[in-house]
Amino acid sequence: MELLSRSSARVTILDVARAAAVSRQTVSNALKHPERVSPDTLERVLAAIDDLGYQPSSSAQSLRSQRSGAIGVEVNTLGSRSHNETMAPFLGSLSVRASEHECHLVPFGSTTLEPMLGGYEGMWRRHLVDAFIIADTHHGDPRPLWLEERGIPFASFGRVWDDPTFTQWVDVDGAAGSRAAVEHCLDRGYTTIAYLGWSHGSVVGDERRSGWRAACTAAGPDVAGPQSSCEQDLDDAIRAATDLIRQLMPASAVVCASDVLALGVHQALLTAGRVVGADIGIVGFDGSETARMHHITTMAQPLSDIAGLALTLVHDALAGAPRPPRGTILAAQLHVGRSTTPHL
Repeated sequence: MELLSRSSARVTILDVARAAAVSRQTVSNALKHPERVSPDTLERVLAAIDDLGYQPSSSAQSLRSQRSGAIGVEVNTLGSRSHNETMAPFLGSLSVRASEHECHLVPFGSTTLEPMLGGYEGMWRRHLVDAFIIADTHHGDPRPLWLEERGIPFASFGRVWDDPTFTQWVDVDGAAGSRAAVEHCLDRGYTTIAYLGWSHGSVVGDERRSGWRAACTAAGPDVAGPQSSCEQDLDDAIRAATDLIRQLMPASAVVCASDVLALGVHQALLTAGRVVGADIGIVGFDGSETARMHHITTMAQPLSDIAGLALTLVHDALAGAPRPPRGTILAAQLHVGRSTTPHL
């Protein structure tokens, strides 16, 4: 094949067609509908693309398809006072993985205590985005139905709790994560496992609490320690943890619904003059920077995998692919810190 220099002017689809001795349409089919091209021809076209360093024009593709190549993502979904420590790193993971899907992200914020439907509507009407990825899903969440009714493609980080038929979501198994946290504490020699979670009614919190309860029950009648609840707020967590640790003997541990609550236990132990890990163990949930900074053992959400799967779901929806038969549940990953080291 007569090849162009990679350092020359931008390679076009016609250059690829000439190099592979095929038509322009055949190159287009090889890129978009490879099943329409014979294996030998496809191999020849792909070799020419690789040799020439051809990159399809995203702007031309957008003009032809009337797409922006952008995915909208709402941050601060539950208002600026919402302490969701996973949202910022999730947005970072989406940004990194977006290039694999030839798209970019358009984040937008909410100033209310509810998801901002006006933001979704404005971005969609102005053709700023092709689809959305939503997070912080909960019972009564207005976004899934609103998007569904308008035929707007979207995927969800978190189950769509009010519509079990919707399957374009990816989530983390909170119950299994808490079970793994309890099992880790028992393996480290802690004999009583307490729990600090959110008030009942949070679907995510209730799931994580159920995993703690199931693991303690399976381990024996005397394993479950006291439990308490608080808001996702550090001051409230410190108050709840202060009362909780007064009831705990050494060789106990506290499994928490989040890293913010785990930090509350950490601070309460220091204030009480008790040694984190050596006296009382702590396990958080989410794998946030808070846990890393304070060396707290945590059940980390695999955010890069979640981001990649969410983008794939959006890509498939835009391509008109059928919805998957079910949503995707991923396992949390144990990151061990000093807070579950019994003897420092």
